[in-house]
This record gives sequence, structure tokens and C-alpha cells, in this order.
Amino acid sequence: MLSEKATPVVRATLPIVGAALGDITELFYRKLFDAHPELLRDLFNRGNQANGEQRKALAGSIAAFAGMLLEQPGTRPDAMLARIAHKHASLGVTSGQYKIVHRHLFAAIAEVLGDAVTDEVAAAWDEVYWLMANALIAVETRLYQEAGATEGEVWRTMEIAGRRQETPDVVSFLLRPRDGRPAGTFRAGQYVGVRAELADGARQIRQYSLSTAPGRPEWRISVKRVRGATGPEGEVSSWLHEHAHPGDVLTVSVPFGDLVLPEGGEPLLLASAGIGNTPVLALLDHLVSTGSDRTVVTVHADRTPADHAHREEHLALARALPGGRLHLWYASPGHDAPDVPAGRADLDGLDLPEDLTAYLCGPLPFMRTVRSDLLRRGIPAERIHYEVFGPDLWLGR
Repeated sequence: MLSEKATPVVRATLPIVGAALGDITELFYRKLFDAHPELLRDLFNRGNQANGEQRKALAGSIAAFAGMLLEQPGTRPDAMLARIAHKHASLGVTSGQYKIVHRHLFAAIAEVLGDAVTDEVAAAWDEVYWLMANALIAVETRLYQEAGATEGEVWRTMEIAGRRQETPDVVSFLLRPRDGRPAGTFRAGQYVGVRAELADGARQIRQYSLSTAPGRPEWRISVKRVRGATGPEGEVSSWLHEHAHPGDVLTVSVPFGDLVLPEGGEPLLLASAGIGNTPVLALLDHLVSTGSDRTVVTVHADRTPADHAHREEHLALARALPGGRLHLWYASPGHDAPDVPAGRADLDGLDLPEDLTAYLCGPLPFMRTVRSDLLRRGIPAERIHYEVFGPDLWLGR
């Protein structure tokens, strides 16, 4: 909780700080990378820095956390913190790096807001920062312990055991340890970080969902190549498509991610679009392999059948569940899917159990639409979970 002294100060200054967060985070990253260029080279996603999405995500998380401290004192925003902490752990973030961030963030706040940052204001927002930072450090410490990893030491080398072209833009890779042991366990829906050494010497990291169930001797990731039409070309996805082949070695993190199924038998909605079906494939595979009889409504939307990665596998898994129902939409079904509706996913006509728990993964517009549909139909927000590929621009929602 914020202290009694800090609460009125944060409440009074939140509109000012919130309005300036865009400028603050832009200046913060510039200061941070000037002082620590290795962080941009080897930790932060250069593509998300170039398109501004990381700045928006940081600003959104600060504003959301401060708002929750004011409106829900004594309540931790566990879902938001877990989402950030899992991503940090997959990057190998350490507790000491929060001090570096604090120094450059507060220098940026002071420079942008000038005389408005009195000692009292600085102290109050210092409380906000360390409440959030220490909560994240605690969650990340637990994640490292559960993974059997020393703080930040999450990396292992794995050999590419197989490569398959799933669609023109998606390649899947089978990964196995070089020592011949099983790949290791994880929870269906989780992801791994993949660190690639690029031509300029940078070691950039991206997260990819594990797209099959646990229990197999190999892991599988499915990588969509990020094209540069609406932003920077995907550095790591392009490198993997062009250079990663069977027999090559990749540096891979232990698995993290909080989009995992709860114990129990409540009905499920697994809704995906595009490459967002990769964690859904693992969830479905897990349900099938464990003989689940839960009601599972699978929804997927894509551009065309040819763009639907792992299409046959996706459909077969959804249909293999005794309590499964499958609903597809393609923007252009064509001759390959004449019975599939054309257009965007529409939940209005679907018979959905009232007590379902929903898992969403795909582009933000798709997830916002599905979430709004579910809320309108009376599904509580706490039963709607999601995974964002990239900076979470939806924090606190």
C-alpha cells in the first residue's frame, strides 16, 4: 500500500505525470541506452524500441499500477504483475537492473516535469516505483526458484532436431538438448526465450510459445516471420527463417508464461487468431493427451486456410475432445474451406457455457473484440485470460 503521506500526492499528480508519461519514457530509454548500450544490444527488443511499442507499454504499466494503488489499496494486481514477471524471467532480468531503471527513469521525470517535481512529489512516486519493482522482484525470484535457475541464469543450448515450413510465413522447429536427455517439463501454454546472435554482434531475444503439450522428448516452437510493412522487419524471426536448420544450436531459456490451465473441470473457451494459435495448440494437445472430458469451445480466425499454421493438427485436436466444439472463420475461405464463414470471428451466435473460463491469443484488435463480446454476455473479467506477443499494450484492462 502507498503510505498515508504519499497517497494524496500521487492522486493529485497522477493526471500530470500520466499526461507526460510518453515524453518521460522516451527520454528514459534514451538516457538508459546512452549509459548502458549493452541493454539495447542484448536485452531490449530493438524492433519494439524502433516502433515505440515498448515505451507505450512501460507508460501504461506505470499508470495502471499507480491507479490500482489509489483505487484498490491493499490489493495487489497479481495478473498484471505475473504477466510482466514471466516476460522478465524469460529475458533473464535481475533485481540489480531495477536500480539502473530507477536512476534513469527518475532523471527523465525530473527533466520533463521540471519544477513540478518537488521533494514531496519525488518521494511519493519513488514509493510507487519501488512498490511495483519489489513486487516484480519477488515474483521473479519465485519463478527462478521454481525453474531451478539462479537469478538471470535461464539459458541452455538446444539443437534443432527438425524444421518444417508450416505456411509461407511460419516455420516450426523441434528442439532437443545436446546431451540427449529429454527437453524437460513445462506447463501447456508457456513460452521460451530464444537468443540469436545477429550479424552486428547483438544478441537479441524473442519469446515463442511451445506449441505442443509437455511430456515429449523434444520441444516445438513455431515462428512467424515479421514483415516490415507496418514496422521494423523482425530481426530474430528473419534470422531463424534464413539461418536456423537441423543440426544448428540455439540458445533457449527455460519455459515461463502464465497462460496456463487451472485445475478443475470448468468449461473452456480457447480463442485465437493467426499465429496466436500456438499456445492454444499446446493447451488442446494437453487436454487430448490427458483424456479431458471438459467442454472446450475452440474458436480460430485467420486470413485464409493456407495462412492457418498447423491447420490440420489444430482441427484434429479440437475435434478429438469428447466435449469439444470447433468454430472457424477465414477472411477468404476460398475453395479449401467452402463451409467456413467468411469474415471476422463472431461469438454472438455461439452457444457458450455461462461458467466458462476464456483464453485469448492473437492480435490486440481480435482479443479486444472477443473480450468485449464475453463481458457483454456476462463472463466476469477475472475469467478472461490472454497472451500478447510483444509489449503488453493492454495492461490493467
